[in-house]
Amino acid sequence: MDTSARSTRRLPAALLLAAACLAWPTAQAFAANHREAPLTALDHKADITDWFAFVSYDDPTKVTMIVNTDPLLEPANGPNYHPFDPEVAYEMKVDNNHDAQEDVRIAFRFQSETRLPGVFTGFVGAGSGIAAPANSPAPVAAGTPIVPPAITALDGPGSAGLSLRQSYTVTIQKRSGSVWQTVFSSGSQKLYAVPANVGPRTMPDYPYLARQGIYNLGGGVRVFAGTVDDPFYIDLGAAFDTLNFRPGAFASGVPAVLTNDQDAVGSDNFAPDSVAGYNVNSIAIELPIGMLTSDGASHPASDAKAVIGTYATTSRPRIKVQPTTPGGKPSLSTNFVQVQRMGNPLINELLIGTGDKDKFSMAEPKNDSQFASYLLDPLLARVINAAYAGAVPIPAAPRVDLLPLVTYAAPICPGCTPAQAGPVADLLRLNTGIPPTAQASRKRLAVLAGDLGGFPNGRRVSDDVTDIAARVVVGVLKPAFNVFPNNRIGDGVNSNDVPYQETFPYVAFAQSGRDSRHQKPGTPGCVAPTSPFVPVLCPQN
Repeated sequence: MDTSARSTRRLPAALLLAAACLAWPTAQAFAANHREAPLTALDHKADITDWFAFVSYDDPTKVTMIVNTDPLLEPANGPNYHPFDPEVAYEMKVDNNHDAQEDVRIAFRFQSETRLPGVFTGFVGAGSGIAAPANSPAPVAAGTPIVPPAITALDGPGSAGLSLRQSYTVTIQKRSGSVWQTVFSSGSQKLYAVPANVGPRTMPDYPYLARQGIYNLGGGVRVFAGTVDDPFYIDLGAAFDTLNFRPGAFASGVPAVLTNDQDAVGSDNFAPDSVAGYNVNSIAIELPIGMLTSDGASHPASDAKAVIGTYATTSRPRIKVQPTTPGGKPSLSTNFVQVQRMGNPLINELLIGTGDKDKFSMAEPKNDSQFASYLLDPLLARVINAAYAGAVPIPAAPRVDLLPLVTYAAPICPGCTPAQAGPVADLLRLNTGIPPTAQASRKRLAVLAGDLGGFPNGRRVSDDVTDIAARVVVGVLKPAFNVFPNNRIGDGVNSNDVPYQETFPYVAFAQSGRDSRHQKPGTPGCVAPTSPFVPVLCPQN
């Protein structure tokens, strides 16, 4: 498949992030992409919201990679809900020889079927089924089945009410010189995507249904695809109101900072989580480390071969011809053009200028040096400095403290020599030789808090990339700027609205269409501030 026009979405933030964490293990960075570029703001299905890559929590011989797409999915938004787009090529890519070019490609393609074409909604069911009552008007006789049984399976008995159903294929290819060789394929095996969580009447045991979407493909490979809870957490409203973070601690009269206690807490939110109650579409794969490294082997953390660079892309057919007859299918080119890519979080969203966002989305990582000016003097840092009347000092340009984030270097790649640093590129780098951090010791600020198992050493679903990025951009990678208030800036959202899973696929299953809710200022669950200097409190439930 031709993905020559690839999507490049997060370089400046990534550069910033990587530089901060690679150069100094106590720095932090920003978060994820939800409708960040003009092109993908109009193409939600191809919009990558988040990209994760980490050593599996329960098996340090494997890596888990997750790409989430289609932002801010309202769980109740029927009747068609949120299928994957069969026209989009969803791909995960790995650079394993440090030249910023893909050496491993994992492709996912989806197919849709409508099994109940006469039914008005994509999913229907209740109990053991509902028949027409005694007073049913003709010609439908009493006792005629009307509603199928509740949906309890993705296939076979229990799936009768699953009208809109999607299946998908998985193909893994490795580059050998200029030739791509297929090393793994799901073949004819039917892999079903987990549908949206319509509600308790239609899907009475949704976790049981969702777990059926975890497939063991053999050879140590597991996959999952479906609608899930959005694992990201952020006060988006405050971030885009010209960095108008809500007040937290005010010992020095500086807004948008956290107290030491608030900063250390990993479960309480002091501001509303703007994506709470929303879903995304997620594709996850777990596979042996040896399938990703350059020589097919696992290596200790001190070996440069242990470190891989990862990113995800979405691509569309280069040409699409709409049908001339109602109900016909469009004609699609077999050549694809990249719509978006993501390596590190929030680069395209918060660092790249709007005029270059689409260009960034469609560029190759190996050519990311063309966007370096956005890092050498990031506008975001100057906005923070100005918005708070100089209370948050920032380093002078050029910001060379950020550049190490986009190369292979210590501490993520302690075994890399300068010759192995590779070109500047937005890749989420992962040292596969660093074991996963136990849950009790995991830190939301990851490397900045001394937890080397998380961002920017890959990214786990729980890493607070928003606070990390915000602090990195104001210079905490430089010792002179790793002081209050720079090292306490935060949006006040420290955790997700629902717990993550500790095993594959790690993300929480989808929010209920009937019973979910969102957290917003002034609504139940969020206490409005009594003065400009009292934080908004948003309980987890």
